[in-house]
Parts: sequence; C-alpha cells; structure tokens
Amino acid sequence: MTTQTLPTRRFAAFLFDMDGTIISSIASAERTWTRWAQAHGLDVATFLPTIHGVRSVDTIRRLGLPGVDPEAEAAAITRAEIDDVGDIVEIPGARAFLRALPPERWAIVTSAPRALALRRLDAAAMPIPALLIAAEDIARGKPAPDCFLLGAERLGVAAPDCLVFEDAPAGIQAGEAAGAGVVVVTATHHAPIETTHATIPDYRALTVDAGPDGSRILSVG
Repeated sequence: MTTQTLPTRRFAAFLFDMDGTIISSIASAERTWTRWAQAHGLDVATFLPTIHGVRSVDTIRRLGLPGVDPEAEAAAITRAEIDDVGDIVEIPGARAFLRALPPERWAIVTSAPRALALRRLDAAAMPIPALLIAAEDIARGKPAPDCFLLGAERLGVAAPDCLVFEDAPAGIQAGEAAGAGVVVVTATHHAPIETTHATIPDYRALTVDAGPDGSRILSVG
C-alpha cells in the first residue's frame, strides 16, 4: 500500500490537491498544452512535464517568451481546458473517501483556476467542497506554501495540524513548506517517485477514524 508508513498521528483537517490527486485530467491538460506548445515552437516532450502541479500563468511566465502576455495566454488555456473534460475521471476511491469526511474538515487546494476546478469536479461527479482554494486566491502558486497556509487558515486550523494529499513535486514542496504532513498519491505516475513521504496508489483501501475531538487518523483496511 505504501512505500513509507502512513502518518500515525491525528490531523485536524485534510487538504487535497485536485488534478492527479483526486481526479485524473492529465489527458485533457496535455492535449490543450500540446497545441499551445506547438504554436509557440516549443519542444513538446520537454515542455509537458513542466506543466503539472503549478498555475498556468506561472508556467508561461517562467518561459519568458518574447511578446507573450502570460495572463492572457493562461486565460485562453483555461477556456480551452474547460471545453475539454470528456475523459476526466476520479482517482479510484476518492469520491467515497471525500464524502465520508465532515465538510468542515477538508478542502481542495488546487493550482487550477476556480472555474476550471469546478468544471472538472463536476465532470468526474466529485463532491464540491465547502472550501476550495484556487489559483486566483493566492499571489504565489506552488511550490510556495501560500495555498496550503490559506486553506488551513480558512478551515480554522494550523497548517502543521493538516495532512496534504499531493501528486506533483511542486505541491509536495508546498505542503512541506507549509509545515503540513504529506501523503503522495501515485495513481497517475508512470515511474516511481523518490520521496520520504508515504505513498498511496489510490483511496480504495484507505479509511479514516475520528477521535473524540474531531481529529482524524488514516488507516489501511
């Protein structure tokens, strides 16, 4: 089930990345970004691995392409991704796992813009969280910890009392920088990931037990 033992302490809340963590939207995202990369003369094979887990505007800004407006390009990419959700699916077991959690004890913290996040969650028939932290809610995207710090704050808990579920290096770094616990979801990985954190292939064998104070602890079985 895991390469490392799951955390044994209790957590006040769970913070979930979205793409690659509770849903799989890789095919949709890579179709859109492939067209964009080709239009800008980029090497697609080299470029595509850099898009995952970070905000679109940050991906484009990092390239420093002359004459390119990162904000405008990111908005266009978001519109294209909103129109392409036909093959987005849940990570196995994620839907039931999320529905079993009290709404005040979890949030989605994603690098996607809010409109795209809601569209993808709906396409995969996933529960909509009471709290969704999206790309436009923070000034600095992952790997900066801002999104997870904000998620914890709005849930009314301390970030070190949260457990982050992530799949991408930038998100893992953001969770670490926030001081949270981290579990890595490997459902969409094509190769083993080097990490000191516990890894899970999906949520099907994962259960959560509540303590008298409302805190939660993960278990397998």
